[in-house]
Amino acid sequence: MIAFVSGPVAALAPATAVIEVGGIGMAVQCTPDTLAGLRIGKEARLATSLVVREDSLTLYGFADDDERQVFELLQTASGVGPRLAQAMLATHRPDALRIAVATGDEKALTAVSGIGKKGAQKLLLELKDRLGEPVGAHIGQQGIGVPVSSSWRDQLQAALIGLGYATREADEAVTAVAPQAEAAIAGGGQAPVPQLLRAALQTLNRAR
Repeated sequence: MIAFVSGPVAALAPATAVIEVGGIGMAVQCTPDTLAGLRIGKEARLATSLVVREDSLTLYGFADDDERQVFELLQTASGVGPRLAQAMLATHRPDALRIAVATGDEKALTAVSGIGKKGAQKLLLELKDRLGEPVGAHIGQQGIGVPVSSSWRDQLQAALIGLGYATREADEAVTAVAPQAEAAIAGGGQAPVPQLLRAALQTLNRAR
């Protein structure tokens, strides 16, 4: 397996980067976000995953090892090949996918070209215990992917926006679950952000 490629960027195309490695140009399939960080003539290092087929060898490139790992884990779900896995990562960052799967967010998955409602439901079931927790997030009463000191409103809004919802949608969802959060606080506890996030996503799904 080719774990990574490193060298100057020789060429860029809408879905491909060519990295010069030892005098050989390696064509690497990349997401738009990864390509946006590359510049022709500049040194680059991409984590890679080699997909072998009977009639082809295709190298997929990623900004970091975590993105590559998620790419490979996504393909353990039935019906998910490298192209669909790459499309999922082109739409959502790895942690956003982890949060979407953990909270059962169908809307986040159906935002990916090629995934319908039934496909999203199936993927949520199959991937539930495979992607793990967000690597850059605090899970629990501290919230998801935001500083511990943030209020529950800020934490919840940041998580929703990170999942691709518009600020207006996030604001409406936060308002909808506010009574639940205030009841928890009034009882002497803290607002349970993960539970609030699930409730907010249900509210948003019903509004579709």
